[in-house]
Amino acid sequence: MEERLEAVKEEIRRIVLSDFHRIEEVNDYLLLMRGKLFRPTLLLLVDGLDGTPDEEAVSLAAVVELVHLATLVHDDAVDHSVLRRGLPTVNALWTHQVAIIMGDYLYSRSVMELARLGNMEAVRSLARASNSMSQGEMRQLTSYDALDFNEEDYYQLIACKTASLMEAACEMGALGGGEEHRRRMAAFGHDLGMAFQIADDLLDYTGSKEETGKPTGHDLRERKVTLPLVEALRRVSKPQRETIRTFFTRVDPSEEEIQEVVEIVREARGLEYAEAKAREFASRARAGLSGLPQNPYLEQLLAAVDYAVERTR
Repeated sequence: MEERLEAVKEEIRRIVLSDFHRIEEVNDYLLLMRGKLFRPTLLLLVDGLDGTPDEEAVSLAAVVELVHLATLVHDDAVDHSVLRRGLPTVNALWTHQVAIIMGDYLYSRSVMELARLGNMEAVRSLARASNSMSQGEMRQLTSYDALDFNEEDYYQLIACKTASLMEAACEMGALGGGEEHRRRMAAFGHDLGMAFQIADDLLDYTGSKEETGKPTGHDLRERKVTLPLVEALRRVSKPQRETIRTFFTRVDPSEEEIQEVVEIVREARGLEYAEAKAREFASRARAGLSGLPQNPYLEQLLAAVDYAVERTR
């Protein structure tokens, strides 16, 4: 896997190569910010389940990572975020316009690579995911009224925003198998993605800036409503509920106000509820792998499920 992931990195560099100075400058920075290649890893692990890894999977894995990177660049611009993984965002270092254009550039290079490969099933899978992610962003933009945002709304949001791309990655890794195998791997990716995002939202309440690369309460600072808060709202007292309502009217909440809401959510056991839901989706993901032939690829897919819910960053 290490060798194949190195090949993915080389493919990413090849796909985004440009002779335009500013684009190449931002590309170099984005590749420096690159994360753990979790989605490409999922694609390559699923691809290897049958014991005969496909060379095209490396290019598909690179495309998946580029689409993921494009969404992060756009998200940071929309949210006016200044940090990503502990480093300044593209919009913080350059401008919001540069960030939007660079996200578009990464998307377009991904489409060009899929066209070069001529794999229409991969195109369909990634197109569905890209469309879902766009809908997820729009859902998030309209979810600022915490008191009206319920658990089902939250699941719809993260299914679009996060689970859709992991679902596509796993489905694309299974393109060499039959229809049933593809559906099964897509369902695995969906459940894993749901567990991953709930765990990520928990880190906003439990992780430190040193661990996550962003301050505690970052989502609250941007007035994003996540599962710990949704559950806490079912349990809080009337004064606490009013405190949260007032908080969401603030244009620029203070650190003290953010920490007050964090403490309310903790006291209302919103964190325990969200953790239980993350583990519930993780259990479904593991069940989706039952009965598959035992090999190192399957072992690492199961390890990926553990990582999704137990990571600290």
